[in-house]
Amino acid sequence: MVILSIVLAVVGLGVGFGANSVVTKKRQGDLAAKAEKERQKAEKETEKLISQAREEAAKLADEARRDEQTRRKELKELENRLVVREESLDKKLDDLDKRTQKLRDSEDEIEKLKDEIRDIRIKQQDKLEKIAKLTKAEAAEKLMQMTERDIRGDLVGLVAKLQNEARENAEEAAGLIITTAMERMSSEVTAERTVTSVKLEDEEMKGRIIGKEGRNIQALQRATGVDIMVDDTPGYIVLSSFDPVRREVARQALEMLMKDGRIHPGRIEEVVDKAQKNVEKDVVRAGEDAAREVGIIGIPKEILHLLGELKYRTSYGQNVLKHSTEMAHLAGMIAEEVGADVKTAKYAALVHDLGKALTHKMEGKHHHISGEMLRKYGAPEEVALAAEQHHDDVEATSVEALIIRVVDAISASRPGARNISAENFAERMKDLENIANSFDGIDKSYAISAGREVRVFVRPQQIDDLTAIRLARDIATKIESSMQYPGTIKINVIRETRAIEFAK
Repeated sequence: MVILSIVLAVVGLGVGFGANSVVTKKRQGDLAAKAEKERQKAEKETEKLISQAREEAAKLADEARRDEQTRRKELKELENRLVVREESLDKKLDDLDKRTQKLRDSEDEIEKLKDEIRDIRIKQQDKLEKIAKLTKAEAAEKLMQMTERDIRGDLVGLVAKLQNEARENAEEAAGLIITTAMERMSSEVTAERTVTSVKLEDEEMKGRIIGKEGRNIQALQRATGVDIMVDDTPGYIVLSSFDPVRREVARQALEMLMKDGRIHPGRIEEVVDKAQKNVEKDVVRAGEDAAREVGIIGIPKEILHLLGELKYRTSYGQNVLKHSTEMAHLAGMIAEEVGADVKTAKYAALVHDLGKALTHKMEGKHHHISGEMLRKYGAPEEVALAAEQHHDDVEATSVEALIIRVVDAISASRPGARNISAENFAERMKDLENIANSFDGIDKSYAISAGREVRVFVRPQQIDDLTAIRLARDIATKIESSMQYPGTIKINVIRETRAIEFAK
């Protein structure tokens, strides 16, 4: 049975293998036939594509030949035109050469004629000198003398007549020009004051600004040099100082402190320093705006900075920068009427009071300082001269300088433009500070309380306590001997020493 089973199994395997081989061969035959069909199909498509490509290539070749023929035709036509133009140019050049030669021949003939005329004139002159027994120069001099004797009286009368007419008409013409300029120029008439008010948000803020035992307000006054009054006007703090720059620094510092809420001596010093930087930026911006307003470009930045400082300077209560811009407009109008240089007149009028930004730092009259600074920083010489000559102690050497004098008088003489008492007050404050600063070892000094007190801050490295006492007496003695003032002036010398270290 076992052997029979094995035999049957072997027979089954053989039959299965044979059947599988038949199926495999059939499949291979089908695949080969299919592949043959695909190959034939691909050959037909390839032949078709090759035929289409050949047709397209033939078309492109035909188009290229036609384009080439067209280009050759165009090039041939262009070549023909160039040949014709070249022949025309050659002909014109030949004509020009012929004309040039004719001109040269004509010039030669003219030169020969000139030489002949010169010879004839020399011969005639020689004959005349022999006949008259006078040289040409002697004859001309005698003729001039005879003519002068004949017409001297007429010339004198004519000159006198013209001078009289000029005098009669000059005043009327000048008045008309000045009046026209004043009518065209209209500006504010607002006198600058010596106080600034800062509005308080509430009365509690007033106490915080004063601080414990007044230390905050004292620190603020010491840092800014401004007299601060907190009880005069309800709801406001009044800042009093003759120096507008200090008032502006104090105003900005107060507003920043109130907005921040942190008010103590250390913070006050930081805020005052920041306010001073802000005012410095305002100074630069004010100078640029003034130059732009009057239409003057190319002003050196150092001059613009000094010009911007005039925003915080006053002359008899009149803002100097407003006064200068007003003068520049007037000077431009008048210069245009009289035929002067408009740009020079406007430039000089704008910077004529530049020295007033430095009178507290430099000795000398402000118009002399103006001329010196303008030359130092590269302004045109005619501008420096006109600015320097706008007062009578320097003779005016140009029409522009005279125009600056005129418009300065016009701007300053308008009703309400200036306040003499305010200017006198400011001058007295400056004199007090200058006296204090004239001593050695002084860091800075402030005249406050309308000149009733001078606060002097000394350098502690140079001035000890005993020297500070003697310094206060010396300053008081010099003020008594050199100034006149009502009442008494308190000299407050402050010596402060700080020791700073950092824990790391």
